[in-house]
Amino acid sequence: MSIPFTAANTDLLPAQTDQLVWRKPRESDLHEQADVLATEIPVALQYNGISHAVLLATPTFLEDLAVGFSFTEGIIRSASDIYDIRIEHDERGYSLDIEIASACLNQLKQRRRQLAGRTGCGLCGLESLNEVRRDLPAVNPPLVHYQPQAIFSALDQLRDQQPLHQITGATHGAGWATHDGVIQVVREDVGRHNALDKLIGHLLQQKTPAHTGMLVVSSRASFEMVQKTATLGVPILVAVSAPTSYAVQVANELGLLLVAFGRSKQFSLYSHPEFLATHS
Repeated sequence: MSIPFTAANTDLLPAQTDQLVWRKPRESDLHEQADVLATEIPVALQYNGISHAVLLATPTFLEDLAVGFSFTEGIIRSASDIYDIRIEHDERGYSLDIEIASACLNQLKQRRRQLAGRTGCGLCGLESLNEVRRDLPAVNPPLVHYQPQAIFSALDQLRDQQPLHQITGATHGAGWATHDGVIQVVREDVGRHNALDKLIGHLLQQKTPAHTGMLVVSSRASFEMVQKTATLGVPILVAVSAPTSYAVQVANELGLLLVAFGRSKQFSLYSHPEFLATHS
């Protein structure tokens, strides 16, 4: 699918900035030197001219972010529901004006009316977990069990394919790997949710059969990360850091193999271990 985006090559937007810093080694004097920081800037999303959300993000692959966020939030049903994305930039940040299908816009307006006037202080302005968690079907189990070596291989490659993190140390990475553990694409962002949404947006636009592979993230495995994985229909999420209890609960209920504490020599399974091959 080709979407007529009006702002091209957003992967070339500045992802890092130079900064002077004063360092104090333990055994020597304070001195000045150059440092590199990851760019973090407000990104506003609006649908057919209606403001919806503001994210703090790294301004790269903004089209991917728009598509992925719209899909994992349930605003669109597929990438084809987006007709255009217009990107504007000023000193305050970036604005993404996303033109979506009328049916999706009507559903979004209904959701906004349901939220209007609420006084509860729940997560993201919602009042109950029933509103936070989407009603998603269980993910289809993998056709072939995942080999442990494939997971280790994907983890190793993810570390090597995060150039922005290697420069700044301040970003998360999300990658999609084939079933045998070969990383095909990685997206980075200062926010772990944004990195995963960018990756999902790319996979949707490329019509990648994502369910045949695995998602690998450099962050902890939170409930939101599990839910985004399930939204895409991928039966495995591999995380470098720890899971949360709610993430494990949701992974069990939605049929995901949740792998966490992924290291070079070991990882831990928190749900559906039957999806892992018993030998390499």
